[in-house]
Amino acid sequence: MRPTQYYPLLQTKDVAETADFYCRNFGFKPMFESDWYVHLQSAQTPSVNLAVLQHDHETIPEEARGVSRGVILTIEVEDVDAEDKRLRAAGIPVIHALRSEPHGQRHAIYRDPNGIMIDVVTPIPPSEEFLAGYAPEAVAV
Repeated sequence: MRPTQYYPLLQTKDVAETADFYCRNFGFKPMFESDWYVHLQSAQTPSVNLAVLQHDHETIPEEARGVSRGVILTIEVEDVDAEDKRLRAAGIPVIHALRSEPHGQRHAIYRDPNGIMIDVVTPIPPSEEFLAGYAPEAVAV
């Protein structure tokens, strides 16, 4: 398989509210809009996409319909400290305060209007304990 694009699709009760949240706070723009589905693309990085779908829409098999839960969206950025300051100022709920992790991430986790967790991350050098688990080209410098 050679994917041409990959994006998460969030099932939600309020498509417009969810799409607006990601546009206002995470720099997405709508590429397709309807009342039941919105396809979003990062205004800065076109290969980063996100879709929002009405949770009970007929295109979803009945057994799979429902509001998304147990999902963590990870958005890697150059400066998580600056993004944390901006997101806090915007009133986005923080559920995991900004901190550096020994496995090689500095991050904070926020919550969207549906309860979806958004992990905003900047890679940092991992501790010696975790370094062996990385492919050489994946180690942050």
